[in-house]
Amino acid sequence: MAKRITMAHGDGGEQAHQLIQDLFVEQFAHHKEATLDAAILTLPTEKIAMSTDSFVVNPIFFPGGNIGKLAVAGTVNDIAVSGAKPLYLTCGFILEEGFLISDLEKIVTSMVEEAQKNQVKIVAGDTKVVERGKCDGLYINTTGIGLIEKENELKYDFQVGDCVLVNGNVGDHGIAILTARGELGLMNDVQSDCASLFGFIQTLQEAGITIRIMRDATRGGLATTLVEICEDFSITMELDEEQIPVDDRVHGSCELLGYEPMYLANEGKCIFVVPQEQCEKALEIMKSHPLGQHASKIGEVIHTEQGRLLLKTVFGSSRRLSRLSGMLLPRIC
Repeated sequence: MAKRITMAHGDGGEQAHQLIQDLFVEQFAHHKEATLDAAILTLPTEKIAMSTDSFVVNPIFFPGGNIGKLAVAGTVNDIAVSGAKPLYLTCGFILEEGFLISDLEKIVTSMVEEAQKNQVKIVAGDTKVVERGKCDGLYINTTGIGLIEKENELKYDFQVGDCVLVNGNVGDHGIAILTARGELGLMNDVQSDCASLFGFIQTLQEAGITIRIMRDATRGGLATTLVEICEDFSITMELDEEQIPVDDRVHGSCELLGYEPMYLANEGKCIFVVPQEQCEKALEIMKSHPLGQHASKIGEVIHTEQGRLLLKTVFGSSRRLSRLSGMLLPRIC
């Protein structure tokens, strides 16, 4: 196999065939289906969840992950927070002429590892090559399909007093990416929280926790995600600023740059709304899992109308939160 991607890898000929067979088919391990133009799937239900996402993160390799791990985890999470069990993924690669195939192998390997953690199969894909300088090395698109089991179907039946939980420190991914870019002279060892949340969510489901809604807080961060929930379902939540978990290193970087951690991107954080009477049990389960050690109750549903997100500040005052305005950090995922 060649050392770098060439335009010939995208023309559908012999080199393209070799790249697909020797790397993608070999790693994703679906040899029998590799000659088909579509994956033939068996779905044991009439109700499924489907999501698609594209990944253009810069840099491609960052502390705690890379674009491949992020692509699989991100789409697995989108399926999982819909109450579904992820089953299948497709992936499309946009490759730049000159990209190191050894780097591509590392990325594909991380995709396989992340898929295997979730017992997800990568069943179909596509590869295109663009001229040198037309793409920052590599972009990936993934689409996921999951099974919605009746007992895990979300009802969205909010009640006053419902608790708002998050499974750990917010803003880690945003600061890790910004530090890795080296543009602003940040010096810290913050790791991205990039992780698949399906197994974590399963522990709550299997324990019988009633989940009103769950949402992974990615671009726009915790605040934007909660504003969307409040507006979409016409409910009002109040957050307690003191209870929102933030790593000291992230907090220090935000103070230096004038950012609010609540608006920084995450790639391994999920917001849950659960009944008040199940809050303590849910927190206990979350904290017993590696992805929930810093879980916290950060707020409550205070009205089932109005569609607002409020923040009780450390000074005891209250203010309304809005969506992220403008571009805080581009190319974050």
